[in-house]
Amino acid sequence: MSDGATGRVWRRRVFYVPGYDPFHPRRYRELYRKEGAAQAAISGYELSLRSKQGEGPYGWHVTASMDGNAVEADVEVLVWSDIVRASMGHSIPATYAQLARTAWVYLRSGVLFRVARLRKGPTIAALYPVVALTVELVAALLLGWAAGAVAAQAFSAAAPAMANWIGWGSGIAVAFAMLAWFRRIDGRIYAYYLMHDYAHGAQAWGAYPAELEVRLGAFRETVARAMREDWDEVLVVGHSSGAHLAVSVLADLIRAGGVPEGRPALGFLSLGQVVPMVAFLPRARRLRADLAYLSAREELTWVDVTAPGDGCAFALCDPVSVTGVAPPGKRWPLVISAAFTQTLSPARWKELRWRFFRLHFQYLCAFDRPGDYDYFRITAGPLTLAERFRRRDPSKSRIETPMSGYRDVA
Repeated sequence: MSDGATGRVWRRRVFYVPGYDPFHPRRYRELYRKEGAAQAAISGYELSLRSKQGEGPYGWHVTASMDGNAVEADVEVLVWSDIVRASMGHSIPATYAQLARTAWVYLRSGVLFRVARLRKGPTIAALYPVVALTVELVAALLLGWAAGAVAAQAFSAAAPAMANWIGWGSGIAVAFAMLAWFRRIDGRIYAYYLMHDYAHGAQAWGAYPAELEVRLGAFRETVARAMREDWDEVLVVGHSSGAHLAVSVLADLIRAGGVPEGRPALGFLSLGQVVPMVAFLPRARRLRADLAYLSAREELTWVDVTAPGDGCAFALCDPVSVTGVAPPGKRWPLVISAAFTQTLSPARWKELRWRFFRLHFQYLCAFDRPGDYDYFRITAGPLTLAERFRRRDPSKSRIETPMSGYRDVA
């Protein structure tokens, strides 16, 4: 740890696992730069960024001064956006076929009804793309029918033999044009985006696809190399869908003996997790085994942060306990709330409360009334995750009731 008298610099390596996001990782660097500067101004510390030096995966370097200590952190994004983009490359008919299959998986397995008993917000978020895409289809079909009827009527006198064919053709063309328009504006609607997200988790009934397993193995090797280097802490941050991917990476790391005794400390920060949407599925045995294993390990500190104001996350749901795989020696995670209604001023909360997608990223942003959760103090401050939350009690309103109908781990 840094020492003001000796001038030693406290050093951290941070690995960020994004959620289901097709965008370039520079998006996270710019978010960190903007929001970090805002939080530093609010909280009275210094924080600056510069580009990562040398070759390797995408990342950036952070220099900070907090509580009289100098800190340096190398942040690296563990990229799987190429897998995300590949999973989103479907035609409009293929997306509707995907919708039908995903709805069948969640209904047939009973997972939709079980997660609905945990939190209504993420359940509504799961149903939203189904409803939105269905409404889009019905609207397109109605407009196509109306356009076809008009076209048929217009040609009924001049070309009566062809009028019906012209009507059918016109109707189909208009319907497809409208569906294509809906897809072009999906950046405002998020129906296709969310549909692909849920479909990706459900495509193998909860098992990781082969290409994702390969990528998780590469992530494990990357973190393992850092654990052999001279850092005060190696911190893995998993956001949204990235949280359960990080669970599997860290479980594999510890099983393989990748955590040496002594330095560096190993921390795991899960943010806005949606673990039940995958862990409750029948073939998610690998994830359930990883949750059970990681929750009892002494080699790391695991803190899970959510907020009831985030309608896309399973707020204050202990991901291990609600999945029903908590072992007798369970230690983790420490479940705490980011408490948006308290850590954001009334004016800021009013501004953000209906921007659901933006609120899902608030964990990575500045709070104008910060509490004990401060993303930038955690990633660039002079305390390990274990030290920072050593005396923090878990949220009293956390949910630990086992809800999954599938609890096998092998």
